[in-house]
Amino acid sequence: MSQQQMSLPAKLINGGIAGIVGVTCVFPIDLAKTRLQNQRKGQQVYKNLMDCLIKTVRSEGYFGMYRGAAVNLTLVTPEKAIKLAANDFFRHHLAKDGKGLTVFKEMLAGCGAGMCQVIITTPMEMLKIQLQDAGRLAAQQRMPGILASNKLVPTNAVLSRSYNVVPSPSARAISATQIAKELLHTQGIQGLYKGLGATLMRDVPFSIVYFPLFAHVNRLGKSSEDDVAPFYWSFISGCVAGSTAAVAVNPCDVVKTRLQSLSKGANEETYSGVLDCVSKIMKKEGPSAFLKGAGCRALVIAPLFGIAQVMYFVGVGEFILNQSPFNLLSP
Repeated sequence: MSQQQMSLPAKLINGGIAGIVGVTCVFPIDLAKTRLQNQRKGQQVYKNLMDCLIKTVRSEGYFGMYRGAAVNLTLVTPEKAIKLAANDFFRHHLAKDGKGLTVFKEMLAGCGAGMCQVIITTPMEMLKIQLQDAGRLAAQQRMPGILASNKLVPTNAVLSRSYNVVPSPSARAISATQIAKELLHTQGIQGLYKGLGATLMRDVPFSIVYFPLFAHVNRLGKSSEDDVAPFYWSFISGCVAGSTAAVAVNPCDVVKTRLQSLSKGANEETYSGVLDCVSKIMKKEGPSAFLKGAGCRALVIAPLFGIAQVMYFVGVGEFILNQSPFNLLSP
């Protein structure tokens, strides 16, 4: 990566294209992941990934699987650009005399990248989760024996509309922008950054695992130290590193999802912070709850980062800006 000195506009283009293509492909799986993670013991609406997607299509239509995608598509460009650019920046400044980085310094660079990206990631995830989880709560309300009475606990009127069971113009019109405005009005900027600590707990370790692992796996595809790995190897490396890091930090992702879900179903506990959330999940659902959605998350992250690394290493942004030729078939 340090061999490729790319301009910021090129990084934005590469990150944006990769994010948009990746999110479009895997967002339904991400939606299933959020809903599976938010399920409590004894109140399961969905059995697994496929059951979740089938029930979502039946009750909400095909585009129900893309509920909350708009906020991701809007913010994924700066989020991916910040993550990749920050990692490049830290790797460059940690390198001495052009020599390769030690594993510790690679992890340090990844840590820096993870800390930078939460500026965008936290509000993006916050808004996305409210829209993604709406269908689960609506389905839960329809299930006999779970919600005999309506005990849905939204934090405000706008959010209650987004979780409305009965289709209505107001329920359909709810958007991430409306939720963001309501949160800013009632709670200020901290409303959008709820779960920041948990997001840091997830994204910093993810980057610490991902970037060094990607660099080492990608190096295996080079015929010589000064050579560049072919695009398909960059894709494979991104997938392997992404899925490994995703599963490794899944417990933190479960905690983050629970903390950022503002509306709760019947008998679903609220949490005062990270430690309270971890304690209650462990006590009421057991250690296995921290692995909820791990498979879905691996399926989401693997192609997302595989595509990102292909765009990054092939140099789509540079090609568009006429800074370099298209590098798809480079050895």
